Amino acid sequence: MNPNHQHSVEQFLYRKAELCDSQAWDDYLALFDEESEFHVPQWDSEHSYTTDPRRGMSLIYYANRSGLEDRVFRLRTGRSAASTPMPRTMHQISNVRIREMEGGRLEVKANWVTHHYRFDVSDCFYGYATYQLRPDGDSWKITRKHVVLLNDRINAVLDFYHL
Repeated sequence: MNPNHQHSVEQFLYRKAELCDSQAWDDYLALFDEESEFHVPQWDSEHSYTTDPRRGMSLIYYANRSGLEDRVFRLRTGRSAASTPMPRTMHQISNVRIREMEGGRLEVKANWVTHHYRFDVSDCFYGYATYQLRPDGDSWKITRKHVVLLNDRINAVLDFYHL
């Protein structure tokens, strides 16, 4: 594996977290390829979750970036009552592992925790994510984000910015 990939990918994921926490939506969306898939499966049982978003239930599924773009549009225009006001978030990324794929692409696995605060209540979501990244200049573009939410008992709202 290219030794520069570890640092580069970690910095990319930290930047993605920072952009989400600061609600810099245009820069955040620019990290995703136009055809990027975003999937958060639903648990079928205590230890297995759905694997095919077209056949099983998902907590979130966007076949391409337009799903994220629509969510951002709704946040900006106040058309998302469930996200008004927006929570304050802090994303933490750890245990980043990288596997090289064909054509310079990478499969990246990482653990994450997102702390959020809204309406005088603090809470967190946590789990692990698998990204597929393609080279983009001196950085990366996300072509797929697959998130496994480990604490899936959701008391209020779950949206892309929690993950």
